[in-house]
Amino acid sequence: MSPLDHFSFGLLTPVVAYLISAAGSMLGLMLTSRARLMGGREATYWLLGAALAIGGTGIWTMHFIAMLGFSVSGTVIRYDVPRTAASAALAIVVVGLGLFLVSRRGERLPYLLGGGLLTGLGVAGMHYLGMSAMNMSAHLSYDPAVVALSVLVAIGAATAALWFTLRVSGALRIGAAALVMGVAISGMHYTGMFALSVREHTELVTLPGARGIDFLLPLIVGLSLVTVGLLLALILSPSEKELRGEAEFRERLRGRAEEGVPEMNLFGTPRR
Repeated sequence: MSPLDHFSFGLLTPVVAYLISAAGSMLGLMLTSRARLMGGREATYWLLGAALAIGGTGIWTMHFIAMLGFSVSGTVIRYDVPRTAASAALAIVVVGLGLFLVSRRGERLPYLLGGGLLTGLGVAGMHYLGMSAMNMSAHLSYDPAVVALSVLVAIGAATAALWFTLRVSGALRIGAAALVMGVAISGMHYTGMFALSVREHTELVTLPGARGIDFLLPLIVGLSLVTVGLLLALILSPSEKELRGEAEFRERLRGRAEEGVPEMNLFGTPRR
């Protein structure tokens, strides 16, 4: 049985992976908070951004950075590029589906649980699809009980994350929720990893695919572009305080109109 090392770079990869996961989760929660205030068609764009932040950065990027610390003694690891890209797309899609589902009916518990189940199964699928992208001179097998546990952790983490997107607002609460989400996402990843066993082949063969490090530069560039773009969208859009003030002002105008009070202009006289 080949010895596995999940922390071949020490604490570097799990710590960086956790920080990336928490940062992606925080950005996603900021975007969902803005979506709740906007409503209508504009909310759709904020939710799409949140799916990129949580699914792409908070979940998949965390997964891949953690995988850079995984090694098997006596063999090299290569990654199938299309399958790796498919795992990233799956993470974004399932998070997006969960966000849209709970944004429409999330106040009802069955819809929240259904969204958590859908997203959790998708995230678990992303993890094991990404694992299947590994090419090495060895046979991979999984402990069914630990796999089942990792799926349950994924469903629980997804449900909690979707609940946060419905309830959490304000910098402190969003930051605290993001730290919790980072723990849950990292926990799911390493639970799934500990389900893995590897039996080395007697004959070494040429392995197709790319090294894990080869993904690092495109990952950093892509992550930076997405994050900067989403942050700029947040910064350039009206703040939460401004949006709430505008909503209250419209409510007051609507109330005055219903009471028959004429709208006043800047000089204190009724508008014509």
